[in-house]
Amino acid sequence: MYRNHTCGELTLADINKEVILAGWVQKVRKLGGGMTFVDLRDRYGITQLAFSKDVNADLYEQANKLGREFVLQITGIVQERSSKNMNIPTGEIEIIVNKLVILNASEIPPFTIEEETDGGDDLRMKYRYLDLRRQTVRKNLELRHKIAFETRRYLDERHFLEVETPILVGSTPEGARDFVVPSRMNPGEFYALPQSPQLLKQLLMVSGFDRYFQIVKCFRDEDLRADRQPEFTQIDCEMSFVNQEDILNMFEGLTRHLFKVIKGIDLPEFPRMTYDHAMKYYGSDKPDTRFGMEFAELKDLTGGKDFVVFDSAEYVGAICAKGASSYTRKQLDGLTDFVKRPQIGAKGLVYVRYETDGTLKSSVDKFYNEEDLKKWVERCQAEPGDLILIICGDTEKSQKQLGELRLEVAEQLGLRDKSKFNCLWIIDFPLLEKDEELGRYFAKHHPFTSPKEEDIALLDSDPGAVRANAYDMVINGVEVGGGSVRIFNSQLQNKMFHVLGFTEEKAQAQFGFLMNAFKYGAPPHAGIAYGLDRLVSIFAGLDSIRDCIAFPKNNSGRDVMLDAPATLEQEQLDELNLKVEIKK
Repeated sequence: MYRNHTCGELTLADINKEVILAGWVQKVRKLGGGMTFVDLRDRYGITQLAFSKDVNADLYEQANKLGREFVLQITGIVQERSSKNMNIPTGEIEIIVNKLVILNASEIPPFTIEEETDGGDDLRMKYRYLDLRRQTVRKNLELRHKIAFETRRYLDERHFLEVETPILVGSTPEGARDFVVPSRMNPGEFYALPQSPQLLKQLLMVSGFDRYFQIVKCFRDEDLRADRQPEFTQIDCEMSFVNQEDILNMFEGLTRHLFKVIKGIDLPEFPRMTYDHAMKYYGSDKPDTRFGMEFAELKDLTGGKDFVVFDSAEYVGAICAKGASSYTRKQLDGLTDFVKRPQIGAKGLVYVRYETDGTLKSSVDKFYNEEDLKKWVERCQAEPGDLILIICGDTEKSQKQLGELRLEVAEQLGLRDKSKFNCLWIIDFPLLEKDEELGRYFAKHHPFTSPKEEDIALLDSDPGAVRANAYDMVINGVEVGGGSVRIFNSQLQNKMFHVLGFTEEKAQAQFGFLMNAFKYGAPPHAGIAYGLDRLVSIFAGLDSIRDCIAFPKNNSGRDVMLDAPATLEQEQLDELNLKVEIKK
């Protein structure tokens, strides 16, 4: 037996008990006067070990030679501490050690294994197995386990079956880029790693598995951000004989269950917002509703004053930052620089200060008098002490730019409180979006999303106006999940393929197996997938999903710990019939 207790469980109730502990040396404190204390750490906590030169000189000398991250087994007697540490559960006791075994020595680690480590991101990722010893990172993975466990429990109680689908599948070029895998036994042919189990879970519905779920790895070869990884995990679900309302109720229930069980929070009923409303008032299809600052349109109030910038713009929109009239010129210049960044692309920023004494000052005083500005203030529902910020240009672009500005200002004003959770459903997405350069439509979600029944006729006359039976779950401005009611009728699916520019041959080649399955009695079905990584990061209050993934990739898609991806030996390439040329 290496241990009979963990380093996180002993209390005053265990006084005078002989215990065996095992773990890693967190810290050695040599106090002088013949006393040395060692903090022993395992997954469950930290326990202080006491060594006295007067009690056992040999053990005392041995303790003084210990280094950080040595692996120990100790036997000793639990005693009450004279100077207690009430910040940890074991802070009222210590172990008077009578036996010490060094199970493994350790080199000095490349960074401190503590909450506030001195290791940068790259160093911590290279030695991720050491980083995982830190309590903050370990807690994120424990949280991930609890969310996955409670998800399984919730779905199991509602008769969902967990079914595994293949990892080696066929490529679907219509989505994001696939990761492809060469087949040795089929020269010149390739598998793809699944971007999602979409087609397979629809086939399970055809098979009669009317409630499916899977916590599944998915893969997309796309540019990375803080909330993206080349491989990620979905809570993937599908149901038969349901409509949109059934799905929203079932998975709103899952979300509320997780918040209640994991965080002890009772969430109210989730509001529902149409895509058009979200874009008009927030400039985003994943609005953060923890704060206000909705858009006000000013175009009708800005014309005829010889200000060409506004006169030539299709759209003039504003946000009102409550209590921000004290922003300095430097801060306003900083916001202007922010919206001019290439990622945002605005040409400039106009502001109006509504001073606490009721006076109005703006960056366009040359063109607009106080009466004009008062109309803007009234439209924005501003009060003395507020700051109005205005962006203009093409409607769609300007709304997105104003949406980015809204989030930046909210961040500066401390309005994005990570302890507050606002959940909502976004519904009535456009079914299609048009690529003007290619002159064709693409599916906003995927080609199997059902149009609103009342909009089906528009597929022939005005495809861009067709709304989808699609929905996204948004929490604090993050798209956590999304799904749709599926097309289950072969004729409608063929029409959809036609609108998307598929020839009959191409549709059959890529999706023939699904189309053929639909001929044998496909039930009405719908589904949704939650991003487990994003969900955990929101629960943990993280800015990036990397710290809730055991072994993540960096922003270049590399695993710096395993040094992957890497080149292959020529012998392996020959077996796979691959010829590799690096373009420089």
